[in-house]
Amino acid sequence: MESFNDIVGLLGRMQQEGRMEGFEIVFLDPHGGDLGGCFLLTGTADQLHAVREDEDFQREMTRADLIVDGLGLVDGFTGDGIAEQMGRYNEAVAQVPQNA
Repeated sequence: MESFNDIVGLLGRMQQEGRMEGFEIVFLDPHGGDLGGCFLLTGTADQLHAVREDEDFQREMTRADLIVDGLGLVDGFTGDGIAEQMGRYNEAVAQVPQNA
């Protein structure tokens, strides 16, 4: 709980300082998988890259990794980024031979 509260505090400060747009905490219902929840950080690519490089963030992630099984960081897309990714996907599909 202490590590969880510390990372929530750090992310809250980063948001207040404008270092990212925001964050949400997501807890998942039991579903048979390993993922029990996540933090969803939002911001520009530059903002989120800077968060990853922040020494305090890295320290908290290192501490959390000693406590949480399967801890990881994954980039993703929301909002306008979805349309951009779908465009890339459609381009790729068009280049792959299709079986009739």
